[in-house]
Amino acid sequence: MAFQPIVDTARGKVFAHEALVRGPEGEGAGHVLAMVNDENRYSFDQTCRVTAIATASRIGMETPLSINFMPNAVYEPANCIKATLRTAERTGFPLDRIIFEFTESEDVAETGKLQAIVEEYARHGLRTAIDDFGAGHSGLNKLADLKPDYVKLDMALTRNLDKDKRRQTIVSHTAQMCRELGITVIAEGIETVGELAAVRDLGIDLIQGYLFSAPRLEAVYRDSEILKAFVDTPDNRCAFGDQEDRAAG
Repeated sequence: MAFQPIVDTARGKVFAHEALVRGPEGEGAGHVLAMVNDENRYSFDQTCRVTAIATASRIGMETPLSINFMPNAVYEPANCIKATLRTAERTGFPLDRIIFEFTESEDVAETGKLQAIVEEYARHGLRTAIDDFGAGHSGLNKLADLKPDYVKLDMALTRNLDKDKRRQTIVSHTAQMCRELGITVIAEGIETVGELAAVRDLGIDLIQGYLFSAPRLEAVYRDSEILKAFVDTPDNRCAFGDQEDRAAG
């Protein structure tokens, strides 16, 4: 597993780490996922969960851990979560620090299946996130039905956000809608200081992207590294801390 930080720019701290699967020779997630099929989907999904939690515990991760899962690998929510619960108990990793991500475009044929999964996870204190929000076509329905804790904006929406008024309008309204629904927004794919400034101007403080760090194999990202990610900051919109903190210097 590799881990990429999600940074809370309002507090200048690492909020969480997303676990990203890697092959035995360091192959990327795309290479690994291309080998997943109907026959091995369940075992792959279960192995990723267990490996992510065990690795996070072993390397001393103190932040929440975000794990991608495959809803179509879950045949029955209460049974399929058992390995996760056992691993968390065995390694001492708190359940309330585990977030499960599922992609908005995931093709789940059975109506209500995702809702049953999310409800079962919430029953154990686990949190959920819709990943790649804006890349699919049914996101608004899922916001209404699933009540996720987080929405991760797809990088197609955040790319060059500082230069695209249409995307700024879409992201602004999406963020406001999520706030009214009690859902926290995370901006994915942030690679430039301009993009960071744009999402922060729209009230989004949780940021993930190569601007801070590429995924690190079996390693965490420290709070002390956040400020080191910047050499030149064009204006104070990228200064860390909330508005009151910045006004106070």
